Amino acid sequence: MAGHASKEIDSKTLWGGKISPFSTSYGKLMMWFFLVSDALTFTGLLISYGFTRHDYLGSWPIGEETFHSLPLLEGNYPLIYVALMTFILIVSSVTMVLAVEAGHRMDRKGVTKWMIATIIGGFFFVGSQAWEWSHFIHGSDFGKVELADGSLAIVKGNFGEIESFEVTVAGHHHMVGDKVTEDLKHEYQHAIADGHLHNGIITLHDGSKAKVNKMANSDMTLIVKEFGGDHEIGSEIEGAEAIAMYEEAVNSGEANRVIYGANMKQNEYGPQHYGQFFFFITGFHGFHVFSGVMINILILLGVIKGTYHARGHYEMVEKTGLYWHFVDLVWVFVFTFFYLV
Repeated sequence: MAGHASKEIDSKTLWGGKISPFSTSYGKLMMWFFLVSDALTFTGLLISYGFTRHDYLGSWPIGEETFHSLPLLEGNYPLIYVALMTFILIVSSVTMVLAVEAGHRMDRKGVTKWMIATIIGGFFFVGSQAWEWSHFIHGSDFGKVELADGSLAIVKGNFGEIESFEVTVAGHHHMVGDKVTEDLKHEYQHAIADGHLHNGIITLHDGSKAKVNKMANSDMTLIVKEFGGDHEIGSEIEGAEAIAMYEEAVNSGEANRVIYGANMKQNEYGPQHYGQFFFFITGFHGFHVFSGVMINILILLGVIKGTYHARGHYEMVEKTGLYWHFVDLVWVFVFTFFYLV
C-alpha cells in the first residue's frame, strides 16, 4: 500500500549528516543502543543461572515451595503475590502505551493521567520486591533442617505459637522466674541457629537460661532436598516421624543444624549460589525499575509544566516508554526462570 511505502532520501541528504537515514531521532537510536546492550547483560546473567542450575546435582528450589506468602496473611499461597506483582507491572506497561498515544494526540491531560498510573504501578512493584526480599532473607518459621543422617530437608506445616520464655538461670538482665514475652520468634530462631537450644532450654542473649513455653507444631512434612544416607532426594517424611526428627535437630544444641532464610553465605531454600543469583538478578532488575520510576517522575514534571507541549511533540515520553517496556519484558524472563521453571 502507498501509505506504508518507505520514505526515499536522496544521496546528498543521506550521507550529509544532520538527518537520520531511518527517519528516527538521535535520542531514539541511542535508547535502542542502550536497550540492546542491557539486554545482552541480562541474557548473560540468565544463561549463567541456567548453566549453574543444570550442573547442580542436588534438588533445585521450587518456586511454589519458596515463594508462598502474602503480606499480613498466614497460610500457603504459592506464587500468588509474585503473580500479582507481575500483573501490576504488565498493566503499567499498558498505561505507558496509553501515555504515548495521548502524546501523539497532543493531549497533555491524558499524558499526565497515564504517566501517574505508570508511576504508581512502578512503586507498587518496587515495594513488593522489597517485601519479597525481606521475606526471603528472614526465611520461614521452620527453616531448613539437617537430619540425623546428614540429609537436608525443608519443612512444611503449622508452627506452634511461642507463649513465653520462663527464666530458670539468671543472666545479666533477666532474673529467675521472669517471663520473657517480647521478640520471641526471633530470639528462638537465633538460638536454634547458634546451637543455644537444648532439650527445651534456651540460652538467651544475656546469658540467662529459660524454659521454652511453646505450642506443639502440627501437620508437619519434611521434604528432602539433599541426600545424606538414609533419605532419597524428593522423599517426604510426614506426621509424628517428621515432628520427632525436626525436634531432635532443633533441641540438639548443635549450631547450623537449622538454617533460617538466605544471605550470600547460606540459604534455607537451596544451594548457596541460588541465593546469590536471586539477589543479583532480581536486585539488578529492581534497580532498573526504580530508575525507570524516577525517570518517569522527571518526565511527568516536564509534562505538567508544559515543556513538551511547547515543543510540539512528546518524544521524551515515547523514549521513556521504550525503557519501561524493556524493563517489563525482562521481568517476564526473570519471572519464568526463577519462579516457574
